[in-house]
Amino acid sequence: MTQDFTIPVTTDQAHLEKMRSLNTVGTISYVLHLVVAVSAIVPGGQFGPVLLIAALILDLVNRERATGTWHASHFRWRIRTVLIAAALYLVTFPLWLLLLVPGWMAWTAISIWFLYRIVTGFMSMNKGQEIGAPA
Repeated sequence: MTQDFTIPVTTDQAHLEKMRSLNTVGTISYVLHLVVAVSAIVPGGQFGPVLLIAALILDLVNRERATGTWHASHFRWRIRTVLIAAALYLVTFPLWLLLLVPGWMAWTAISIWFLYRIVTGFMSMNKGQEIGAPA
C-alpha cells in the first residue's frame, strides 16, 4: 500500500505560481530588450538582433499564458515596441543610403525611444502594474 504525500494545490497557490512564472519570463524578456536597446545606442552591439529575436519569440510563445492578468499588458507592450521600432528602422533605412548624418540621427532617436519604452515597462512590471492603454 503506497501513500500519496502530495499537497493539494489551491487556486490561490496556482495563481501565485503562474504570476511568478510570468514575472520570471517578463524579467528575462525585459533584460534581453534592455541589452538590445543599450547596444543600439552604444556602438559595437552586433549581438543585438539575435537577442531581440530571442526576446520576441519568448514573448510571442508566452503571451497567451498571461491572458487575464496584468502581465498581458507587458507582453503586448514589448511586442508592439519591437514591431514599431522595426517599422521605423525600415522606413528610415533609405536615409542611410542617401545621407549618413540624417540616417544616424533618425536611428539614434528610434533607439532612445526604444530604450525609454523598455525601461518604462520594466519599472512598471517591477511595481506590479499594467502598462500602456488597453487594446
